[in-house]
Amino acid sequence: MKKANNTRKNDDMLPEYDFKGKKGVRGKYAAALKEGYSIRIINEDGTVTVKYFVPRENAIVLDSDVQVYFPDSESVNRALRSLIQLIPEGHGKQQVDQKKARYTTK
Repeated sequence: MKKANNTRKNDDMLPEYDFKGKKGVRGKYAAALKEGYSIRIINEDGTVTVKYFVPRENAIVLDSDVQVYFPDSESVNRALRSLIQLIPEGHGKQQVDQKKARYTTK
């Protein structure tokens, strides 16, 4: 008995997209994506918008106008720690403890 041919005869794909005999490389860009990447968007009015993507878990991405003042994570942490000192004693810790009690993971 002959094997059935798995290729479709009436395929919508154009002939220039023939991938027969080509080998893909698994994870070729994985290391670069872990570093993060940016996309430049050219708007209709000619301005350029840059969006930054950091695919790390719990990552916080700053808008470009904020990044001017906080170019790295160290400067952001320093500024936030100075703001934390202005919060009344025990106020923030109590809220964190309540959230931990509400959301538990196994």
